[in-house]
Amino acid sequence: MTAKTMHTQKTKDRGFTYQTLPMRVRFGIGSLADLPAELDAIGLKRVLVLCSPEQEATGREVAQALGSRAVGVLPEAVMHVPAEAAQKASDEAKRVGADGCVAVGGGSAIGLGKAIALNHSLPIIAVPTTYAGSEMTPVWGLTTDGRKETGRDARVLPRSVVYDPTLSATLPVGMSVTSGINAIAHAVEALYAPDATPIISLMAEEGVRSLSGALPKIVKDSADLDARSDALYGSWLCGACLGATTMSLHHKLCHALGGTLNLPHAQTHTVVLPYALAFNQPAAPAAKAALSRALGGVEDPALALWNLTGELGAPRTLAELGMKESDVERIVEEVTGYSYGNPRPIDAATVRALLTDALHGRAPRENPGQEED
Repeated sequence: MTAKTMHTQKTKDRGFTYQTLPMRVRFGIGSLADLPAELDAIGLKRVLVLCSPEQEATGREVAQALGSRAVGVLPEAVMHVPAEAAQKASDEAKRVGADGCVAVGGGSAIGLGKAIALNHSLPIIAVPTTYAGSEMTPVWGLTTDGRKETGRDARVLPRSVVYDPTLSATLPVGMSVTSGINAIAHAVEALYAPDATPIISLMAEEGVRSLSGALPKIVKDSADLDARSDALYGSWLCGACLGATTMSLHHKLCHALGGTLNLPHAQTHTVVLPYALAFNQPAAPAAKAALSRALGGVEDPALALWNLTGELGAPRTLAELGMKESDVERIVEEVTGYSYGNPRPIDAATVRALLTDALHGRAPRENPGQEED
C-alpha cells in the first residue's frame, strides 16, 4: 500500500460532517458600543433587555445605550429557567411589542431569551458577561416541577453575539472561576462526543488552553483585561463546541443535579467535571491527549483539573453546594433513566459511586466504586 493510499484510507476512516451555525460575533474591548449596529444588521427596532437581578445595573446600561429602541428591562432571569419565569417573560415581551431581545449576562439571561424565542420566534442578541457559553448554542432548557428538559431548536440560537471583555471585568473572582470551569466542561465533552469533528476538537483544545491559562491570572488580578480577554475568547470557543456536538455523562449529571436539587449551575459543573472526565478518559485516548497538551503536558487531565479547582479556590464537593447523601438515589435514577452517548458504558452502580465521590470530595478515579491498585 502506497503512502498516498494509506493517507486516503485514513481520511476515509475519519469521515465526519460539520455544519457551521448561522450567527455573527463581535469581539473586542469596547465592542458594546457596536451593539446598535448589530440591531441595525438584524433590523430590530423594539427590544426587551433581559438580565438577572444581580446584573440589573449592566442591563440598564445596555438599555440606555440603545435609547428608544429598548422598550424595557426585565431583571428576572434565574438559574435553570423555571417554566413559570419563562412564561412571564414571554408575556412581557408580547405586552411591550418587542421584535427581539437583548440578553445581558450569563446562562440564566440567555436561557430566558431562548425561552422567549422558542415561544414567539423573536431573534436574540446576546451580550455575555460570564463564560457560560450558552450564547453559542441552539440548545434550550426549561425546568418544570423539578425536572430539567433540554432540546435543540434553530430559533433559539442568538443571531448576534457581542463579546466585550470589559463587561466581565466586574464578575466576582469566585464566579469567574466556576463559570470558566463550566466552559471547559463543554470542550472536554466535545472532545469525546460521538459527533466530534477535527474542527471542533481543535477549538476545544484551544478553548481549554486559553481558559486554564487565564483563570489563575484573574484570581491574581480580577481587573487584568488581557486575562479577561483570553478567558472570554476561550469561553467563546468552548461554547461553540457545546453548540456543535452531543454532550455526554458530565452534562447529564449536571442537568439532573440542577433541575432536581436546584444546585447552582456553574459550581455544579466545576465539582462534577473531574469525576466524569476521570471515568471517561480511559475510553477516549485522543481526548485525553488533547487535554494533556492543553493543560501543559499533564499525565492525568482529570486529576489536573481537580487540582486546578482547588488552587483557584473553587468548590470541590457537592455537599458544600447543598446535596445530601439521601439525594444520591434520586440523581442515579434520573441519569440512568434514559440512554445517551458516552465513551464508556454506565450503570447505576457507577453513577452512584461517582456521585458519592463528588459528594465528599474524594480524588477522582477511573473506576469509582472499585478499590484502586
